[in-house]
Amino acid sequence: MIEKKGRVLLETGIQARPAAQFVQVATKFRSEVLLAYKGKQVNVKSIMGVMSLAVPYGEEVIITVSGDDEVEAV
Repeated sequence: MIEKKGRVLLETGIQARPAAQFVQVATKFRSEVLLAYKGKQVNVKSIMGVMSLAVPYGEEVIITVSGDDEVEAV
């Protein structure tokens, strides 16, 4: 399992289009990819999950990846 902290630098935050791109990249990997924000954690392979976090600009998120291709996924 690999865990990374990051900050959202998109002016609009993680809205529909960036969320869709995030999901598209995550689905290329077999590993489970999770995104956490303010105590809530969602599967990045779910567009509705990612959008439900409604992460605004400048906020810190935690990405957790676990699986056999986790290094490549991160």
